[in-house]
Order: sequence, then C-alpha cells, then structure tokens
Amino acid sequence: MNFEQALAHFIPQIEAEMRRLMAPPAGDLNPFYGMMHYHLGWLDETFKPTQVAQGKLLRPIFTLLCCRAAGGQPEKALTAAAAVELIHNFSLVHDDIEDNSRTRRGRATVWALWGEPQAINAGDGLFVLARHALLQLREQEVALPTIFEAIDRLDQTCLALCQGQYFDMSFEQTLQVDLADYLKMIEGKTAALLACSGYLGGLIATGDRGRAELFWQLGLALGLAFQIHDDLLGIWGQEAVTGKPAADDLRRRKKSLPVVYALQSDQPQAARFKEIYSATNLTENDVAEAVSLLETIGAKAYTESQAKAYVEKAKAALQAIEAPPEQKLSLEEMAHFLIERVH
Repeated sequence: MNFEQALAHFIPQIEAEMRRLMAPPAGDLNPFYGMMHYHLGWLDETFKPTQVAQGKLLRPIFTLLCCRAAGGQPEKALTAAAAVELIHNFSLVHDDIEDNSRTRRGRATVWALWGEPQAINAGDGLFVLARHALLQLREQEVALPTIFEAIDRLDQTCLALCQGQYFDMSFEQTLQVDLADYLKMIEGKTAALLACSGYLGGLIATGDRGRAELFWQLGLALGLAFQIHDDLLGIWGQEAVTGKPAADDLRRRKKSLPVVYALQSDQPQAARFKEIYSATNLTENDVAEAVSLLETIGAKAYTESQAKAYVEKAKAALQAIEAPPEQKLSLEEMAHFLIERVH
C-alpha cells in the first residue's frame, strides 16, 4: 500500500485502539476522561459525542509503517502506535498551558475551558495511559525484554521532549540563539518522538535494537524536516487551515528557523528585524513588517531548502533499511508529505 492507502487503512485502527486504551472506568470519572477525549476531538465541551478535526496521527502511522518495513505485522505494534500518539497529545495539552495558547485545531484548548490545574492533570493522565499501554504488548506476545526496551526508549524520549520544551521556552527571552541551539531544541521537542515511533515499530517487528536503530535515524531526519516545515506554517500558514492565527509564532517570540536565520544574518534588513523582535509589545503592523523582512532577508527560502535537505537525509537513511521496494515507497511518500502539507 502507498502512503495515502496506509492513512485510510490504519487511522481507523489507531483511533479504535486509542479509544480502547482510554475507556473511562466505572464510577464518576467521566469528566476527567472527558477532558482528554475533548482534546482528541471525540467530545464537545459538554462531553457530548462529536467528530472534529484531529491531529494527523503521523507518529502512530510511522510506527506501523516501520513495523511493516521491518518484516512485522503492523497489528502487533498497534498498541505501541496508540501509546506514541497519547504521548504526543500529553505534550500538546501541557504545551498549550506553557505557551498560553487558547486555541488548538480551531477549538478552545483544555486549559482555556477547565483551567490550568485540570489541564495539567488531564495531560498527566494521557502520559500514564501511554506508558501503561506498552505493558499491554504482552497480549500481542511481545517478549518481555522487548517491552522493557520499548518502555525505556519511550521514557528517554519523554525526557527529550521536556528538555526540548525547556529550550523552546528559554529561547523566547533572548535573541542569542544560533542554528546549533535551534537544532538542539527541535531534536528534543519534535524529532525525538517521531524517531521513537519508528524505533518502536522496528523493535516490535524484530526484537533487535540494532535494526530498530535504523528506523530511529530515519524518524529523526523526518522529525527535523517536519518541525522545520512547521516553522514555515507558524508564520506563513493560513489560520483557516492551521487553526492558529497567522504569524502566531512571531507574536509569541518563538525562535523558529526563519527567525534564527534572520537573527544571525548580517544583511541590512536584519537590523530592523532585530529591532522589531526586541520590542516589548508587537503591534499587528510590526508583525506584518517582520514577515515581510523575513522574506526579504531570505529566511523563508532558506527554511524551505532546509526542510527539503532533511527529507533527502531521510531518504539516505531509508536506503540503509532492508525492506521491499513497495514498503520503502510508502515511507518515502510520507517524507514528501511532511514538507508539502498545509497544516
């Protein structure tokens, strides 16, 4: 199957597995689980069933594609795929609080509706459910050493997520951020989880850490491409498509790649960009001028080229993996999708 067919085939399975893992226990905990289900787009703010735009489920899809490419049955890795998506959403619930974001995917965030304490608790719930899910791999007859390795790698990845988020928030307070700093940040906050997704798929298929590491490297390159393209959308994306205000990353002083490129530039227009970015308050005119300056300096073009460069690195990593051509093709198509998407 190609990547488009994989999406159609696997997404319903992933969502069904997530719903199974997140079924509320008997008792009076429905509102607690309801907040998590709301975040995932399954319930509205009154906890009535709905179906709104979810995330792209790219990480769990990648887990299953890597499991298949490694010679395994994707269904065997389904629980791990769902666990990866729960970890991703745990981080999003917390990120929304840390970034003071009141909307996500065109809807109010969990903290905006129920307050920060409840949102933190709901995010923690997603985290624990994800870790517990990996223990259920025993039901798929996955060997215990493989399960322990999967849990260990997921925990290391969660720490990397937190470290990357630390850098992201810290960098908002300074203009002294270079490319090395930027890559260190996104490798933790974004690329590590996609790398872990591939690693788990390869590990469950083979039980071999060395072979699984090849999928880690593939996922790492794809994760870097994904975040760099996300940086483009954070400035030039359309609100009606992304669910977030255009140029929102500039308002929040994010050190995305276009911004880092401009801050490090010695072009005359870069001085004006730094002046705007140093202001205590940004007006909408400031934001519009900053966007224009980024384009003039060449930051947009540079960022586009870097996203493509990491896709090429991913293709090189893919060549080191022994898999049937059709299965490699679906992974290569996914790589191109990551830098062609509009949200």
